[in-house]
Amino acid sequence: MYAALFSLVLSKFDPEDAHHLGALVIRAVGNTVFRSVKAGATRASVSDQVQTLGLHFDSPFGVAAGFDKDATLVAGLGALGFGHIEVGTLTAVAQPGNPRPRLFRLVSDRAVINRMGFNNGGAAAAVPRLTKLRTQKNRPVIGVNIGKSRVVAVEDATADYLVSTRLLAPVADYLVVNVSSPNTPGLRGLQELDQLEPLLTAVKAECGSTPLLVKISPDLTNDEVVRISKLVVRLGLAGIIATNTTLSRDGLNASQAAVELAGVGGLSGAPLAARSLEVLTVIRTVVPAEMCVISVGGVENAADVQVRLDAGATLVQGYTAFIYRGPTWAWQINRGLARIRAVR
Repeated sequence: MYAALFSLVLSKFDPEDAHHLGALVIRAVGNTVFRSVKAGATRASVSDQVQTLGLHFDSPFGVAAGFDKDATLVAGLGALGFGHIEVGTLTAVAQPGNPRPRLFRLVSDRAVINRMGFNNGGAAAAVPRLTKLRTQKNRPVIGVNIGKSRVVAVEDATADYLVSTRLLAPVADYLVVNVSSPNTPGLRGLQELDQLEPLLTAVKAECGSTPLLVKISPDLTNDEVVRISKLVVRLGLAGIIATNTTLSRDGLNASQAAVELAGVGGLSGAPLAARSLEVLTVIRTVVPAEMCVISVGGVENAADVQVRLDAGATLVQGYTAFIYRGPTWAWQINRGLARIRAVR
């Protein structure tokens, strides 16, 4: 039914407008009796529940940052069966993001190109919502992803991240430093070790007992992935999220005209799967087994999630396939994981 709805109706909408329409439905789910479903059909089996970061995850599968930028959809997404929601990216300074249009579907690739540019209402505005959410029973784990404000110069990035950290670490189950979005000028340069180490050191000192992770780009070389992984271990961070969107346009089914029409921005979805899995494998050769590694990029079904778990992912996240799979996506994955485990 959803495939027909997408093909006949939703695909005709501007992708960002379609997202906002879906958000209305998700918020409604979070405010109705359907929230009780989380205790039943949408929840993963006991064998698929995860303990990591000092937290309990009802399912290994969660929503990547970017879907719920301002922490307004957490209850609804939890009711739909996601074990954790990573909200954001939030910035210290509220910002509108890049001009529209800024989100483009590549349907033949089951992919999306976005250049949203960290559009969000700011860290301070999210604090009351996150504070309230943390008091709710049966809620999913809430991660908070923070990035550099666009108006802040790269040389002042650490101070900017610290503003967000002071506000959000106390109301987050875990905190993520995003240095890998391609849509904020200069941001990816913060992955250079001489800039990344002082940034992560400062944020870790400020976030106290809240677990701290860093999100990295798939466009790093394997050697760069190894160096960052060793840095994360040395600094005592809680984990790594791999990966963000890619600037690559290799191997797409979409026409060159369609790709050029979409323009610059980060590519996510199925074309990212192979590189995301490769980066996960590289990270696991470096970090200790107990470190949390969250794999994201190109995940669409339960078999995809299980491949990431078998490759060493502690948790798995998705975003783009939500557009193509619809509101039962997490339910499909949770049920699929249970079936896979049952025959092993």
